[in-house]
Amino acid sequence: MDKFEKLNAVAAPMPLVNIDTDMIIPKIFLKTIKRSGLGVNLFDEMRYNRDGTEIEDFVLNKPQYRAAEILVAGDNFGCGSSREHAPWAIADFGIKCVISTSFADIFFNNCFKNGILPIVLPQEQVDLLMADAEKGSNARMTVDLEAQEITTSEGEVIKFDVDEFKKHCLLNGLDDIGLTMEKAGSIDTFEAAAAQSRPWV
Repeated sequence: MDKFEKLNAVAAPMPLVNIDTDMIIPKIFLKTIKRSGLGVNLFDEMRYNRDGTEIEDFVLNKPQYRAAEILVAGDNFGCGSSREHAPWAIADFGIKCVISTSFADIFFNNCFKNGILPIVLPQEQVDLLMADAEKGSNARMTVDLEAQEITTSEGEVIKFDVDEFKKHCLLNGLDDIGLTMEKAGSIDTFEAAAAQSRPWV
């Protein structure tokens, strides 16, 4: 998992509330267990017509937001089923940070496990960032995880809270496997001692 330290990027505005995981990645795409390749189907039903052509007025299809790495979203983002494919699709598209007033708990935790920083802010601050994102590709925001600050295109700074352990994992690029591998020395020592005391196992 890549480290998340400081991100300076275009932010896409998506003010719709209650965006659920089926809207993020429809169930027809859940057949794979690979984390890659799902970005093309992110927000599939909102992004494409039935014949596969793009819906021009969908935010991520607009030229100024095609390379967005930040998503400023409406309330209760990631609700619905607990599919981990939702953060997989978001990450595969290239979005590294999602900002909202609230997230569904399972989706929120899955984001951290997949290198995405979900940020919870009061409505008035989300509104400010939404307005900044609506300016297009010339308005880039900076998200500094170490300092726990978002800087708007106008230079306004907004502080945010993040769990210290989750912050540590993102800063160091540690998912569940990475956290386990940090203990590799202790695991090897335990296994060697166990093999010596119980050679029949």
